[in-house]
Amino acid sequence: MKSLRILVLMHADLVPPEDAKLKDKDRLETPWTTEYDVLLHLKAMGHKVKPLGIYSDLTKIRQAIEEFKPHIVFNLLEEFDGEAVFDSNVVSYLELLRIPYTGCNPRGLMMARDKALTKKILMYHRIKTPRFAVFPKNRRTKVPKALTYPLIVKCLDEDASLGLSKASIVTTEEKLRERIEYIHKKIGVDAIVEEFVEGREFYVGVLGNYRMELLPAWEVFYKKADNPEKEFYSRSAKWNEKYRQRKGIDSGKAKVDEETEKRIQDVAKKTYKALGLNGYARIDVRMDEKGRIYVIEANPNPNIAMDDEFAESSYHQDKWDYHQILQKIINLGLKWAKTGNG
Repeated sequence: MKSLRILVLMHADLVPPEDAKLKDKDRLETPWTTEYDVLLHLKAMGHKVKPLGIYSDLTKIRQAIEEFKPHIVFNLLEEFDGEAVFDSNVVSYLELLRIPYTGCNPRGLMMARDKALTKKILMYHRIKTPRFAVFPKNRRTKVPKALTYPLIVKCLDEDASLGLSKASIVTTEEKLRERIEYIHKKIGVDAIVEEFVEGREFYVGVLGNYRMELLPAWEVFYKKADNPEKEFYSRSAKWNEKYRQRKGIDSGKAKVDEETEKRIQDVAKKTYKALGLNGYARIDVRMDEKGRIYVIEANPNPNIAMDDEFAESSYHQDKWDYHQILQKIINLGLKWAKTGNG
């Protein structure tokens, strides 16, 4: 393996302390777990690594590139200047500087970050996704009659789990209006409302630029929930250890037959291609009691901590290890740049 100079780009608040040693019991509640894992293991792989935390100053990126002269930028940035949708602009800046980077291209990021645009593209390609409506801030809330309860209320273009709680599922117009107002006023963003698919929840990791490699389907289990088909991966379900224990929340290789897994993977592959994604992504789907598969969200550049769903599912792919998945992501970034795309 050739040793590379790798500039690891991350949010300024997520740069791990230089002497950090992350214990297993602290991983769930530590905000920089992914950054820690990537930095630690890239160094262990023999690469020369420089972390760079930024918030709203692009000149820091240019200065670091001029001084460090990286072979590639490992992009862990999920927002810029407090805006999630601005991450695509940072990647565009890297392209203007002619620097190879890991993960998705700017256009794919822009389309996937906008949940409504994602759904329109999927519908055009006849890929199932729940019916929806968008409710912008500072406009009168007019509820379409075509939507069928229960509904789930989300932020239009923020991280999937932001603002998600049990109150996000609504069954009346009164509760719907209350939740939309919460998204508008408390979080300060536009809202998207979609029909809630009761059923099982799966994730599929996808890697590739033009040729795709599909990871095994990964399932979220609610072992202690009275009605697991009504559960969903809220912020508490992801990060609150007490809540996770109470609901018996765990994830692992999907408990489905080969035919069903292939159907889930095929939907993920079609979604990845339809949105013009590259590098790596995680496609989130739900399957109802009739076996119909609905795409809930596409997540380019998902979390890749050692114990996140993307990395864990990769360990079941021909016995990959964490070093291999990081190197594959790097190789895809270098190949993308060589084709003249980045």
